[in-house]
Amino acid sequence: MPLTAVRFGATVTAESPATTTAPIVSVRSLDAYFAATRAVRDVSLDLVEGQVTAIIGPSGCGKSTLLRCLNRMHETVPSAHTEGEVLLEGKDIYARGVNPIEVRRRIGMVFQRPTPFPTMSIRDNVIAGFRAAGPAAPTRGEQHDIAESSLRRAALWDEVKDRLHESATALSGGQQQRLCIARALATKPRVLLLDEPTASLDPLSSQKVEELVYELRGDVTIVIVTHNMQQAARVSDRTAFMLLGELVEAAPTSRLFTSPVDERTESYITGRFG
Repeated sequence: MPLTAVRFGATVTAESPATTTAPIVSVRSLDAYFAATRAVRDVSLDLVEGQVTAIIGPSGCGKSTLLRCLNRMHETVPSAHTEGEVLLEGKDIYARGVNPIEVRRRIGMVFQRPTPFPTMSIRDNVIAGFRAAGPAAPTRGEQHDIAESSLRRAALWDEVKDRLHESATALSGGQQQRLCIARALATKPRVLLLDEPTASLDPLSSQKVEELVYELRGDVTIVIVTHNMQQAARVSDRTAFMLLGELVEAAPTSRLFTSPVDERTESYITGRFG
């Protein structure tokens, strides 16, 4: 059983020994703008392969904006742009000539509210990411195998295996969110971004998503934005705290929750503000 530490009302898993693994994603001096408003300010952060990183902070601090910068979703907002670098396995995803669609296949994303495609079946939702692949798309038989594998990885297969051709909207909210995770996993991303994935779910569904995140660690690198510090403590290896668009502190989760370096971090996790 892993050792645990308790402080400020949160139970956190003691971190694993430090590794020398090179980061799969490196954020360097990143600024994100909405027109002239700078929402993310000079953020630098490394994401270790196979680990879960939680991003916490009060509403409006730039958490979700930072997350959307990691797979070029930020630039889909009119007037939005970024400055700085986001390196995926050493290559800048914002470099000239890099296809943002390909970036989003390698860095998948799941949003706060479940977003299944309402006109598609459960199966077709999972493999929707291959629709624009053209001649490179998997064969129909391969797509079936991918759908099954992805649904299994999302812990949803046993619940939907006899309903694959039904509309995805027939699923419960928690099932729809796991379907969206399966859809993101289908393209075999190196990184999975989760933007408050349990915010609209009931406690049981939230627990299933948390268990899924825990089980996927090691297999895929995960970044999860959450308002819930207890959730961050339960599922993450590392935690980053943001405030007013700045990255205040990032550390192994147990260290950040028990021995934060910055007074602002301690004030937030002890509930003095936020």
